[in-house]
Amino acid sequence: MADMSPLLRRRTPGDRLVTLIRKPGCHLCDDAQAVVEKVCGDLGVPWEQKDITEDRELHDRYWEQIPVVLVDGRQHTFWRVNEDRLRKALTG
Repeated sequence: MADMSPLLRRRTPGDRLVTLIRKPGCHLCDDAQAVVEKVCGDLGVPWEQKDITEDRELHDRYWEQIPVVLVDGRQHTFWRVNEDRLRKALTG
């Protein structure tokens, strides 16, 4: 299995990282955080949150899409987070 292409190798939940990009006072961000906390908690996947108001690059890139969820640094979704879709992305 060590010789298998990284594209074909399944990743374990501990190898994953979910990032929630949000801003204070955003009700959609609060909803997204609840989903991220639940799914990541169930699967043992680490997650972090970043405040778009404290990072100019994130602000410029994602301002019109927040909340934004990244999985392993790649955009997974924005505005509304679907629990089943996030779970599938982290286990598939």
